[in-house]
Amino acid sequence: MKKLILHTLKEKQGYVSGEELSNSLGVSRTAVWKHINELRKEGYIIESSSKKGYRLTGLPDILDGREVSVPDGQQIGRELVHFADIDSTNNYAKKIGNDGCPHGTVVTAERQTLGRGRVGRLWQSDNSRGLWFSIVLRPDLEPEKVQIITLAASVAVVEGIIEVLDINCGIKWPNDIILGSCKLGGILTELSAEPGHVNYVVVGIGLNINQDSGDFDQELQDKAASLKLFTGKTHSRAKILSGILKSFEKIYTMLLAGETRQIIDKWNKYSVTVGKEVRIISREVEYIGTAQSVALDGKLVVKCKDGTLREVSSGEVQVRGLMGYARD
Repeated sequence: MKKLILHTLKEKQGYVSGEELSNSLGVSRTAVWKHINELRKEGYIIESSSKKGYRLTGLPDILDGREVSVPDGQQIGRELVHFADIDSTNNYAKKIGNDGCPHGTVVTAERQTLGRGRVGRLWQSDNSRGLWFSIVLRPDLEPEKVQIITLAASVAVVEGIIEVLDINCGIKWPNDIILGSCKLGGILTELSAEPGHVNYVVVGIGLNINQDSGDFDQELQDKAASLKLFTGKTHSRAKILSGILKSFEKIYTMLLAGETRQIIDKWNKYSVTVGKEVRIISREVEYIGTAQSVALDGKLVVKCKDGTLREVSSGEVQVRGLMGYARD
């Protein structure tokens, strides 16, 4: 009922009488009034007039299905599950992935208590100022080709931010989103698979949106960025998420159509790693080289100091740009 009231108030863009709402929804005016008050408690600013009715004048910055816009025909985000608090959106996405949820289902949260990045690193996501969400995909891909989904997701994030805010971000291989010389966010891709078959893929994305410097732990304050710190403005998380989901649909469609080369070309365009000196660290060896490009399977091609080329898998190593993250 509240969703229908919101839809009507947004559509009218002015005052709507209590009688009109009552008649169109088939409930009493008292019931309308109760739902209006519930919406106010959730952060919606709704003015009331005894002669004119109700008018919506402000929206809360929440990440549920009422505020995240998904165009008709778009699969990514068509089903959206929202939590105020959760341990990890990826954990829940894997659960519903196992339960058979539809392709494109998105899980969002205002706060994660156990948010994580690659190699189990904790990801600070303890307030309603960032984007913490996971997407469940059911691709017709072989398990060894799933790595390309992480690169596709990073392109989708960067192009979504460009579309909504006209802010250029970079990508540090394999999964970091960079703004200026600091980390804006990251991507964690997990999958359930059998030999030769992927059951589902979960793409977890965390982005810092409206944090102030004091919101980050002391050791992160010179490493982490937020869009607010970069622009000096507060941004609508719901609009940014809507833009990223739209961009993800476009890039994922390209992937399924076999347009991997075009996606890799986009990735290289936004890369802050390609062309830079990097240090490769693995359990077996550590060496320095120059990042040349990303191969079609998502591996990083590194030219070693002796002139040999090595392909590096994100699942095997860590890559750090020695000259900093900033793009030229």
